Amino acid sequence: MKNNLKIELVFTVTSIVLILTATIFGRMLGDQIEMILYGLSFLIGGYYKAKEGVLETIKNKALNVEILMILAALGAFVLKNYAEGAILIFIFALSGLLEDYANDKSEKAFTSLLNLAPEKAIIIKDGKEITIDAKDLKIGDKVVVKVGSQVPADGKIINGSTSINESMITGEFVPVDKQVNDPVFSGTLNQSSAFTMVVEKDMKESMVQKIIDFVNEAHDNKTETETFIDKFERYYVYVVILLAILTMTVPAWVGWWTQSEALYRGIVVLVVGSPCALVASVSPAVLSSLSNASRAGILIKGGKHLEALAKINAVMLDKTGTVTEGKPEVKEIYCKVDNKDDVCKIIYTLEKQSTHPLAQAVVDYLKDTDTVSMQSKETPGKGIEGEFEGSLWQVGKFDVKINKTLEEAVNQAHKAGYTTVFVSKNGELIGFISLMDKIRPNVKQAITNLKAMNIRTILMTGDNRYAAGSIAKEVGIEYVLSELLPEDKHRHVESLKKSGKNVMMVGDGINDAPALAIADVGVAMGSGTDVSLETADVVFMNNRIENIEKSILLAKRMKRISGQNIIFSISVITMLLISNLFGIILLPIGVVAHEGSTILVILNSLRLLRK
Repeated sequence: MKNNLKIELVFTVTSIVLILTATIFGRMLGDQIEMILYGLSFLIGGYYKAKEGVLETIKNKALNVEILMILAALGAFVLKNYAEGAILIFIFALSGLLEDYANDKSEKAFTSLLNLAPEKAIIIKDGKEITIDAKDLKIGDKVVVKVGSQVPADGKIINGSTSINESMITGEFVPVDKQVNDPVFSGTLNQSSAFTMVVEKDMKESMVQKIIDFVNEAHDNKTETETFIDKFERYYVYVVILLAILTMTVPAWVGWWTQSEALYRGIVVLVVGSPCALVASVSPAVLSSLSNASRAGILIKGGKHLEALAKINAVMLDKTGTVTEGKPEVKEIYCKVDNKDDVCKIIYTLEKQSTHPLAQAVVDYLKDTDTVSMQSKETPGKGIEGEFEGSLWQVGKFDVKINKTLEEAVNQAHKAGYTTVFVSKNGELIGFISLMDKIRPNVKQAITNLKAMNIRTILMTGDNRYAAGSIAKEVGIEYVLSELLPEDKHRHVESLKKSGKNVMMVGDGINDAPALAIADVGVAMGSGTDVSLETADVVFMNNRIENIEKSILLAKRMKRISGQNIIFSISVITMLLISNLFGIILLPIGVVAHEGSTILVILNSLRLLRK
């Protein structure tokens, strides 16, 4: 609990103690002492709300609900209803304390991300370990990360292997195994063994800093409903004051009430007409939802985007890195020779010397294969080649002779959606490697769930129609747009929006950024490029595609609960104002009912913290 919240609690408790003392011992102590006790309760209990109201009035040059409550309590004191004025301020202070506590609780899961960044780092300089401030790390620095320590910067492992807890970023609690050349992110926790890493990103561009920027942006990014209520409050306060003045004068002038009764009823109007519950209807719900999402590894950059999520009825998905992992895996090595095992040894030896992503997939597939002794030469855009026992072996996309049988097999592989890598000997094709991008876990179920919500799903890719069609069929997506350039993706998103759809675009690459920017909600995978992460409205830090459904359902739930809060708060205000008009409600009951409705609205919003 924050320090000012503790002080506010002390002031509120002191206020009720003074009220109880005045109530129980007031007659024994005398009228003057009783008035002083109630007055002190008024001053102490109302200090924080009065201060908040005055500062906000000066800042915005407009009255607010805090000023209404202070005026109502002062009116009660003027009418010598000291107990009622003090009780009004106490309950108002109590509801304010509970609201601040609720907001503080809602914020904790969300703003805890701000504490991810480690403060210290151990660098290797001139063969010695030196401890420095993490913020002073530079690209190229070699850093030792010991067991139990946080990774101080974004980079890659250059020595050692370990398991790292990335839950603070991804929401996934299962540790991730890391080896040499694997990426590591600032703020994550080293759990198994010490390793050495090299810093690859400036601290201002690190994953932790991006998360901090997202959090700050989210706090400043209000929903349309919140913005409307803020504006409504500024004008509504004057309506309540006018209504209170009319209540204090007109009924007495026409002989309906006595002057003292009219003044009393006018003060009740100031209390029950105040939009406290209405003002608290949306913001706690939004903050609770953002907190809930962040715990699941979903960073939503503000309430405005959360509100837009609730309206989504079409989802456009990039293929590579979104529906698939962007990591090809070998499905088959097809060879028209008798000594396939010997050919695999040559393929494995050559590919181990290549840096191409497809080569790494082949190496992983043949990891238990023996190597042979041969030198290699890699040609960018073509592949890798080398001589073995007097023959030239090539793996890649070299121009070679292809017999009809192999040509048909290659064409069949392409139609099935596979990417092929040729294997040739002395300029003649003897086989090929079939690869396909690995589909992310749970994609098929996620697509099924979206269909059940009447949300249309569309696959977009720059890949050929065969590969796109194969992936779409496997995961259950009916609509496919293939062989697209970045501007084509942008155009298709724009076209779908013009047709009346509320569009979510999910992608991870630079080529997705234009489409992410124009979509109603742009979603980036956490493993995506810096450009896509900054362009997107939502980031899935754990790369889980089922977060689409989760975020939409959470947004719809937030909208439903906010709606409940708004209807309830308006109903309570209306009922209390009508009751006061007929003189059937007392000030203390009005205070309890009005402020109680505020507390109920806040507690209802806190339900959104639950999964």
